[in-house]
Amino acid sequence: MKIESYEVGENVGLIDSMIDSLRFKDTIFYKENSDLQDRYDALKKLSEEYPNNEDLFSELFIVKKGLDGENEISYQLKKTHIGMYVLRDIKLKYEDLTAQIDYVVITPVYIYYIECKNLVGNITVTDKGDFIREFSVHGKKIKKGMYSPLRQVEAQREVVRKIWESKASKVAKLFASNKFDYYRRVLVVAANSETILNTTKAPKDMKYKILRADALVRQIEYDLNHRDSNDSLESKKSMEETAEAYLKLSYQEAINYYEYYKEKYCQKMDTLKKDDLKERLIELRKIRSSEKHLPAYYIFTNDELDKLVEIRPKTIEDLKKANILSPVKIKTHGDAIIEEMNK
Repeated sequence: MKIESYEVGENVGLIDSMIDSLRFKDTIFYKENSDLQDRYDALKKLSEEYPNNEDLFSELFIVKKGLDGENEISYQLKKTHIGMYVLRDIKLKYEDLTAQIDYVVITPVYIYYIECKNLVGNITVTDKGDFIREFSVHGKKIKKGMYSPLRQVEAQREVVRKIWESKASKVAKLFASNKFDYYRRVLVVAANSETILNTTKAPKDMKYKILRADALVRQIEYDLNHRDSNDSLESKKSMEETAEAYLKLSYQEAINYYEYYKEKYCQKMDTLKKDDLKERLIELRKIRSSEKHLPAYYIFTNDELDKLVEIRPKTIEDLKKANILSPVKIKTHGDAIIEEMNK
């Protein structure tokens, strides 16, 4: 049944395959970690460190929605009794083309590529296959078009096709290329339980490909129950080998999301904080200079000011250890400086 040389495992007899498939009913997550979880953890940590950063919280909200959507699909797949292998967040590359597939689901007959959408609002698919999203902002209804997630996941499947074509034998390409899409099906899953999904006017060939999370398992079961009589059932071993092949093809990006988001959203805030602290310390220097009838540099010099802003000591002990000011300056002005630092 499988047609790509890099997915096919050891051939087994039809009867053995059917017995094995009937016995195997579990959902095995061959890869369960998600890039979105790493993003969420980094953003959550930064949001605690920068509680007033609106850009950071906006990004956190978007990532959290995506993560919740993926988790909902995981929940639905774990409830099945079909016998399948699941890989979450698979990244593939062919030359200059890349594909990020939310879920690859390997069943005894078909492989599904799933694009998860967890959007606020309702989604309508027009008779031309366009996606229209409707939602409210501060009581105002907004209706706007959106990039087709179905075309998105179909493009991801094309990357898989390119990889297959680069590895498959001439015989396989000759006899199996026309069945490629048949055995590798694409689905768009709306994971928000409150979303109303309207596909009544959608083209007929699109309707079964766009569904809610609670209908995902029913669709897979329907496909398997209505498979072509010529479709053989893959063995558990063959399905596992297919899952391993996808895992080997998938690449992982080594990204420190904490540093990435900190540079993207927090660097400006850090600069503003430093500028604000610097201005307050300059004002403190003016006041102390006036009160003590001393030149401003007797309080601290401009170089010492820059070091205070950079290091930001929180206590007198920190100030002493920083070795920025002389003991006399610390004794005379240290308490006032630390008080300003901690405001």
